[in-house]
Amino acid sequence: MENTNALLRHDRFTLDGAAHTCLDLPATFGADYFRLPVVLRLLLENALRNMQGDEREAAVAALFGWLAHGTSDAEIAFQPGRVLMHDTTSTPALVDIAAMRDALAEAGVDPAVLNPVLPVDVSVDHSLAVEAYAQPDAATRNLDLELRRNAERYRFLRWASKALSNVRIHPPGTGIMHTINLEQLATVVCQGEDGALYPDMMIGTDSHTPMINGIGVLGWGVGGLEAQTVMFGMPTLLRIPDVIGVRLTGALAAGVTATDLALAVTQRLRAIDVSGEFVEFFGPGVGSLSAGSRCVVANMAPEYGATTGYFPIDGETLAYLRQTGRTQAHIARVAAYAERAGIALDPDASPRYTRVVDIALDRVQMHVAGPKRPQDLHPYGQTRAILSALDFTPAAGADGGLPRYPIAIAAITSCTNTSDPRLLMAAGLLARKARQAGLRVPSWVKTSLGPGSPAAADYLARAGLLDDLAAVGFDIVGYGCTTCIGNSGPLPPVVRDAMQAGTVHPVAVLSGNRNFTGRIHPDLDLGFLMSPPLVIAFALAGDAERDLSQEPVQITANGRPVHLRDLWPDEAAIDAALAQGLRADDFRAAFKIASANPAWQALQSPDTPRFPWDPASTALRRPPFASTAAGGLLGRYAAHPLLVLGDDVTTDHLSPASAIPPDSLIADFLAARGDDRNDLNVFASRRGNWEVMMRAAFYSKSLTNLLCPDAPVGHTRHAGSGRVEPIWEAAEHYRQEQQPVVLLAGARFGTGSSRDWAAKGQRLLGIRAVLAVSFERIHRSNLIGMGILPLRLPEGVTPATLRMQSGDRIEIDAPADTLAPRIAVPVRILRADGRVDALRATAAVETQLDVRLLRMGGVIPAILSDTLRPSPLS
Repeated sequence: MENTNALLRHDRFTLDGAAHTCLDLPATFGADYFRLPVVLRLLLENALRNMQGDEREAAVAALFGWLAHGTSDAEIAFQPGRVLMHDTTSTPALVDIAAMRDALAEAGVDPAVLNPVLPVDVSVDHSLAVEAYAQPDAATRNLDLELRRNAERYRFLRWASKALSNVRIHPPGTGIMHTINLEQLATVVCQGEDGALYPDMMIGTDSHTPMINGIGVLGWGVGGLEAQTVMFGMPTLLRIPDVIGVRLTGALAAGVTATDLALAVTQRLRAIDVSGEFVEFFGPGVGSLSAGSRCVVANMAPEYGATTGYFPIDGETLAYLRQTGRTQAHIARVAAYAERAGIALDPDASPRYTRVVDIALDRVQMHVAGPKRPQDLHPYGQTRAILSALDFTPAAGADGGLPRYPIAIAAITSCTNTSDPRLLMAAGLLARKARQAGLRVPSWVKTSLGPGSPAAADYLARAGLLDDLAAVGFDIVGYGCTTCIGNSGPLPPVVRDAMQAGTVHPVAVLSGNRNFTGRIHPDLDLGFLMSPPLVIAFALAGDAERDLSQEPVQITANGRPVHLRDLWPDEAAIDAALAQGLRADDFRAAFKIASANPAWQALQSPDTPRFPWDPASTALRRPPFASTAAGGLLGRYAAHPLLVLGDDVTTDHLSPASAIPPDSLIADFLAARGDDRNDLNVFASRRGNWEVMMRAAFYSKSLTNLLCPDAPVGHTRHAGSGRVEPIWEAAEHYRQEQQPVVLLAGARFGTGSSRDWAAKGQRLLGIRAVLAVSFERIHRSNLIGMGILPLRLPEGVTPATLRMQSGDRIEIDAPADTLAPRIAVPVRILRADGRVDALRATAAVETQLDVRLLRMGGVIPAILSDTLRPSPLS
């Protein structure tokens, strides 16, 4: 290809009297440009706008070279325009920055030089718990409790917003980060000071960041550590992704929701082992989906294993911008740019994809997913068959009048399914019909409605549905992530007592995106994902074994059976409710009112460039890994396995986020420092305290350590003494003995949330490498961000086949000077009886930036080094 500078053309045009320019990529590259998937066209634009010289030429050649085979090993740099975080991922990141400022000051450097160079928006949405419910003032009571429990951490966030440039905090009550992104932050197309237009592109420290793909914004989730490199000006390097095209045809049948489609997509793509690829939706069926429906599907990209779930811009995108109060001038810019840049949806186009999957929308049916994984899809009437296959025999004794599998939690929750007004209107209409029929939710069901946006209260009230929802127990409990992330609060006492007696096996139903064991509540291992109206139907039934496709939801007091078909709203009724309830100015107005929360504004915070740490604090402590003296963990060494784990170990296993059990070792640690063991809040609220989080690593009832399967929660066997002891104590004993440790795991290691503490905890425990069958994308990045080497085991080798015993060691030969992307790494299993097994693992290292971070010991040493002496890769 000729020199890009010589070829590159610009388009100049006028909109409403204002002059604009943009890169004219269709004219520059011709037909080959339209053969690229839209996501790669966006990466091409990003490279052309942010790179220069040979680097830009190489990126352009590599992107067009991808067309030959639909795959590439080439790397390109991606420079997002902004960063999105939430309070429990931003807190550890901002604690790191505060500690790095201390390290700089101790090295004689002005700490104020360390500032993010990109805009960073922080949504305080991950700390709202469902304590009060089914009462009119539930939202107020829960918000007051949230502010009391988290006041110290929130004061720290307010310090950060004042001490650091480009950091903006959105206080509790303003909504869920991804809904805020959709309704308030996303521009879809950005405008520079000179009138130049370019795509809105971003990253977020939450795995569900791809929700923004539903309105044509390219963005994806990263770990907090990777986000730190980006916010300080480093690009994120990525291998040019494989792109799976999902061709949609037809239209969803009446009664089938966007939730059903998202669950069907999740099942289909997990079945073909999607792992880190970009996914792009195309075909004539795309146009039949509203932007709200697309966002539901895009949100679940991490559940179907993808980095993105991208929908190109079209008229539905523009309608969404209009619906949420964007100006007409803004909408006109988006429309003009999308067409001129060649990134608008063409329903007849078939770009080159790595692989194509076909989904006929008219064949999607009403589904539930679970009870332990979001990809396990079932017709909604089959919950009894699923539960009957479980090994549960109720103990003899009183069951409190509960069914064998009672619905303990019924939550309309999560940005996934509460950001689309259509789904909430459908739930409200079902509630209205249930109210009219005289139905009530059984007393053992904990109900909640936690919308992603405060505007939901306005449009539901205007449609007359807020009272109907409250009448069946679904009062609004607040505007945050709540049950979806495990902040479900305590179980109803009657359920808790019957469960402890062994007479029932409680189940959760929710409109969230994950249902891993212990995810929704630490004592629940069964959960079904479903649409908001179906959540209400199951709540009314109260029994997870009820076949709602055949059996009545309830029988009224006068003996009349009420079936789901009697309650389910038709499409015309939903359309009428939307027409009655939606007002474009609600979205900005509700957000503005919530942002002015006087209780938040009253929180006092320091005004100093360095944060004044309180040595007595159990919420915020300066972490030991923020140091200019940190070094890499690479080399040749023989290590003891600290733990040996199986498949599907999630980040909830690695670093729990839910309530801290009052009888746990972590509670003992906090109680010894003066905290009330019965009011310890959730693990996520302690992510600013490394001592707590180190002890919390691997603290999960559902995690089995194959070195000692019968050990108590959070324990392992120390090889030298043979003792079974808390994991952090065993790690400390290995450290004192100067014995390295590693971790061995199965497939899909690190699936789930983006939390960086899933890797930070491992670093503090001394783990130098993780050997796994496969890694989930974000966790792999976080391991590298903490200087831990991820190694993929060779085909056919698993923890089960290796049969590691206490006393066996793993020798790894990975010197820093020879490390390279995807290099083979010699590994030997040194058996305690003297036998030696040799194998060759593959470094799960994708880019030269990964190599640099591992050599330096992680992201934080790299940022400190670059601040003291800029690096050529920064």
